[in-house]
Amino acid sequence: MPIAAHARTLITIAPTGAESTKADVPHLPTTLDELVVAAKACEAAGAGLVHVHIRDDQHAPTLDLGRLRATVTALREETSLVVQLSTGGAVSDPYEDRLAVLDAEPDSCSLTMGTVNFGDGVFMNSWPFIQQLYPLTQERAVVPEFELFDLGHVAALHRLLDRFGLPYGEKVHCDFVLGVPGGMPGDAATLAAAVQALPDEVTSWSATGIGRTSVPVALAALSMGGHLRVGMEDTLTYAKGQPVRDNAQLVERVASIATLAGRPPMAADDVRELLAIKRR
Repeated sequence: MPIAAHARTLITIAPTGAESTKADVPHLPTTLDELVVAAKACEAAGAGLVHVHIRDDQHAPTLDLGRLRATVTALREETSLVVQLSTGGAVSDPYEDRLAVLDAEPDSCSLTMGTVNFGDGVFMNSWPFIQQLYPLTQERAVVPEFELFDLGHVAALHRLLDRFGLPYGEKVHCDFVLGVPGGMPGDAATLAAAVQALPDEVTSWSATGIGRTSVPVALAALSMGGHLRVGMEDTLTYAKGQPVRDNAQLVERVASIATLAGRPPMAADDVRELLAIKRR
C-alpha cells in the first residue's frame, strides 16, 4: 500500500549558508551554477525544499536582489523544489536588506523569532523587525518558516501568532535549530522540551542539528514525528575525520534513516500541500 503523504518526511537542504568560506571549503556551492547542480542532486536524493543563501563574485554572502531573483528563477526552471530564501543573510546584513528579500518572490522564507548569540557574532532579530517582516510575508503570500534557536523564540512565536494571526495558507511550520554555540543544545531532551512548548497552531515542524549534532537531532526528530533539515550550511563533517563529500551525501543519509523509520522522503508537490505554498 502506498505511504500517505502526511506519513512521509520533508527533507530540507541548506546547501551554502553564510558562514563558511570558499577558500576553506572549495566544494561549497557558491556560484549559481554550483547551487543549481547541488539542488538537482539533492532533489534526486530525496530533498523537497531548498533553503537558499547566495554569494557574490568573490564568494562572499550577499542579499543582492538581482542575484536573488536570478537564483529563484533558475531553481524553479531546473528543479521542482520549494524555494525558500533566507531573510537572515549574514549576521552583518542590515534589516532593510533582509526585508527586501521578499521582493524576489520566493515560495517561502525563513523568519527567525529572536536574537541569538551565534558563535562569536550576534544574529540580530529584534521584535520590531519581526513585526515588520511577518505582515509582509502575509501580504506577499510567502510562506514563512519560523526559525527557533532557543525556547524564548518559541514564546515569541506564541506572541506573534496571537497578535497577527496565521500566515498565508494558514499552515504554521517551524524549524528548530539546535547546536549553535549560544542557542539550544543539540540533544533529544532539549528538542522534546521545545516541541512541547509549541503553539497549538503549529501544523508541522522540522529540526536542524549543527555540526556533530546533525544525526542525533535527526533521529530524535523522526521519533517525534518531525521533519528534517541538513546541508553544508549546518555541517561540514560527515563523520569524525571525514569531510562531507557534497550536500547530496547528507540528504542521502537522512533519506535512508527516514525510510528505515517508515517515513520516506516527501516529494516536492506534497511539500507544497504540507506548507500551503502558493502556486506561482
